[in-house]
Amino acid sequence: MDLSTEYLGLPLKSPLVISSSPLAKDVDKVRQIEDAGAGAVVLHSLFEEQILIEEKQLNENLLQGTESFAEALNYFPELTRFHHGPEGYLAHISDIRSAVDIPVIASLNGISVGGWIDYARQIEAAGADALELNLYFIPTDPAVMGTQVEHMYTVLVKEITAKIKIPVAVKLSPYFSATANMLRRIDQAGAKGLVLFNRFYQPDFDLDRLEVNPRIVLSSSDELTLRLRWTAILSGQVHCDIAVTGGVHTSDDVIKTILAGARVAMMTSAVLKHGIPYIGDILSGVEAWMEKKGYSSVQDMRGILSMKKIAEPAAYVRSNYMKVLGSY
Repeated sequence: MDLSTEYLGLPLKSPLVISSSPLAKDVDKVRQIEDAGAGAVVLHSLFEEQILIEEKQLNENLLQGTESFAEALNYFPELTRFHHGPEGYLAHISDIRSAVDIPVIASLNGISVGGWIDYARQIEAAGADALELNLYFIPTDPAVMGTQVEHMYTVLVKEITAKIKIPVAVKLSPYFSATANMLRRIDQAGAKGLVLFNRFYQPDFDLDRLEVNPRIVLSSSDELTLRLRWTAILSGQVHCDIAVTGGVHTSDDVIKTILAGARVAMMTSAVLKHGIPYIGDILSGVEAWMEKKGYSSVQDMRGILSMKKIAEPAAYVRSNYMKVLGSY
């Protein structure tokens, strides 16, 4: 079975990519990820706040008033715990790039242009094969309109893609009033890839202490259906590559993303749960299914269940809503 594919113009030996995670902080683990069969690895993110700290534009704002309101300290992470600051992150890219042959995709997490352009250039110079922009913004101000948020996104993508030569993928949420239009605008702004979708981590309430606590919950396969739907809708309607992330846990999940039209399936939670060798199990499962169904390559099966290729495209639109409710 030929598992090879192409993502962001980069040749990959398999469609399984390890998404941004703590695993990428360890060079030896990235080597193991390559040996297990992953097609590429996305490095852990360099956060916008780390760049601002480096430029000494945020430090006073973080510290101001914390003596009076001690609980304020809980809201901001101690950024020294993020072991790779901007300079260390660039050195880490170089180290990883020297250690493995699979494509290495750097990650920037934030929303404003700020120092991103300069660091995007430095990331390119450090040897990254591509850059993933992880746009994580929650507009809590009721005065901020959706058009403003969309404009911020497209301007950021245009600015960065115009300044660097390596391909740029954009990872963002599905929470737009016209999701298909917004994703096409990101495509038109210069992105070579769409990563569907970002996960917004939700805080919880501590009823004993009456506090709001941040928490992280690993994904499950139940989250995959949202990604599959939009991948299938967009397949053939955007020029850039589509990657699915969030909810990819099994070989069946990987197969579904390809059938929907994705170039790659991105996985982290399952590897954190089961270990790096689990990558090989996933790929073996994909090969077994391909052999059973008579597919000799990933390319042959890509997109056959996308909205443009199925007999009943209404399965992806409102009429399916009525059918589901009536079938319970």
